[in-house]
Amino acid sequence: MATTAKMTTAELQQLEKAHVFHSWSAQGALAPLAVERAEGVYMWDHDGKRYLDFSSQLVNTNIGHQHPKVVAAIKEQADLLCTVAPQHANVKRAELAQMVCELAPGDIDMAFFTNGGAEATENAMRMARIYTGRHKLLATYRSYHGGTGGSLVLTGDPRRWAAEPGMAGVVHFCGPYPYRSSFSATSPEEECRRALAHLEEILMYEGPHTVAGIILESVVGTNGILVPPDGYLEGVRELCTQHGIVMICDEVMAGFGRTGRWFACDHWGVEPDLITVAKGINSGYVPLGALLISRQIADTFMERAYMGGLTYSGHPLACAAAVASIEAFKEEGIVENAASIGEHVLGPGLRDLMDRHPSIGEVRGKGCFWGVEMVKNRETREMLAPFNAGGKTMGAVGAFQKKCWELGLATMVHWNVLMVVPPLVITPEEARAGLELLDEAFQVTDAAYEG
Repeated sequence: MATTAKMTTAELQQLEKAHVFHSWSAQGALAPLAVERAEGVYMWDHDGKRYLDFSSQLVNTNIGHQHPKVVAAIKEQADLLCTVAPQHANVKRAELAQMVCELAPGDIDMAFFTNGGAEATENAMRMARIYTGRHKLLATYRSYHGGTGGSLVLTGDPRRWAAEPGMAGVVHFCGPYPYRSSFSATSPEEECRRALAHLEEILMYEGPHTVAGIILESVVGTNGILVPPDGYLEGVRELCTQHGIVMICDEVMAGFGRTGRWFACDHWGVEPDLITVAKGINSGYVPLGALLISRQIADTFMERAYMGGLTYSGHPLACAAAVASIEAFKEEGIVENAASIGEHVLGPGLRDLMDRHPSIGEVRGKGCFWGVEMVKNRETREMLAPFNAGGKTMGAVGAFQKKCWELGLATMVHWNVLMVVPPLVITPEEARAGLELLDEAFQVTDAAYEG
């Protein structure tokens, strides 16, 4: 066998399939891209082919690949202190906690660090239950909150099915989705009113005095890049305040500049009680997540212990990467760039593609966080790939994604929705180059259009 440094894509794929067990996959069907290196918004496979990363890996490399400031910070921290137990203070953890609390909305004033988003969700659930003394948690059906035991049951999409029966006390409800309204709404305003009325009705049936928390992705991620209509998050905030329920915003995917604001909930001026973050906090250079906690909730644990902890909570290498990343975001105007790219390039460009390609039913998003809904028929809005599609059932959508990769465009597709989610450092020229490749790839889906 060739040495790993000289392996071709095919050789590395063979080695991976022999010994690496991949997540969310039938192992025998895998042919993973063999990534040798990456820089900025590009990555290269072991055969030297270059790909424009329009997926930000798993929507997490917000700062792009191999940002020199972040790489240097990791190296510097490794020379000083690679790891330390969480009961000890370390400079980078304290510095990062202060930074994220200053950026967060409302009275968020403390941070509990985790290894990723799922653990942030687990601790959000636990903290809400301890704080309120209640046991129920409400989450939407179109949601993903993590792959651990509790967070997966809290998840609304079919990924939770294999974990059931699981944690008790979880109740799901329908959130707003104007394009495919569960409430027969004919406008975003009507969708907002009816979705809030639905949630209020669910609270009535469940008993608001039994509900510890309501968790929402501020902008729904893998389940379609669903931007809530104006007024919806504000309405949920009002219901939570009225009933003493903890409002938890899941910003694991939407946070840290992804939508053109530091936090997606900032678009509507909403102040959650708890915020879960990960991914963009340091772009995954070293695994890191956090639960951001309001001062009101944090103060209740000043005299009683919080029953939760992790060996690697606030790992110094991860925190050093995050501090450097946030500094670079500020110095380089990366959040502002994401907003500008969305407003001036991706938004107009994707809407232009929709005008030319009948298989595009809707375009929606903010910043560098866009969803393109692919349909068989614009009138009926029939999905080009069915609900919970995978493998061969993806049909034309699978062929579309294959075409993108052949063109050198790394994409992420969930069922019938293409997620256009490049690193936030992307330039207008690079974004337009990606749109040109999508223009060619959508010919595949147009061929399957039946309208």
